[in-house]
Amino acid sequence: MARFTSRDHFASWNGTAPIDASSGEQNRHRLSRAGNRRINRALHIMAIVQLRRDTEGRRYYRRRLAAGKTPMEALRALKRRLSDIVYRQMVADAKLLKTGPGGHAGATLQSSAADPNPEIDTSEKSLPGPATPQPRTTLAAAS
Repeated sequence: MARFTSRDHFASWNGTAPIDASSGEQNRHRLSRAGNRRINRALHIMAIVQLRRDTEGRRYYRRRLAAGKTPMEALRALKRRLSDIVYRQMVADAKLLKTGPGGHAGATLQSSAADPNPEIDTSEKSLPGPATPQPRTTLAAAS
């Protein structure tokens, strides 16, 4: 989360920040084709699912349509709103987990995961010796 200084920066990274596509007297915006395409696709699927059900996202979409937006512009606005929601949740999760320098909880500079020469743990030690053999029961003895 340290990479994203604001929700606008996150939206620019995931491709939901509007880009000016005006020409002459017509003012319009379009979605960026740049950015992380996987995250953008996930946000698109989230938006489509929101439209299929009676959700707050669908109500927001309909408000945008009532305000005179085209269906594509309303969908773009919904994707941006979902991007902002995801950003807020990621910020809340980062505060809750108190992530370290690598962005992962527990990744301190003194941990063996961040050390170029990790210490050998008990799970990496060899076993003490061969297991003692257990007597086998035959089918005839079992019946």
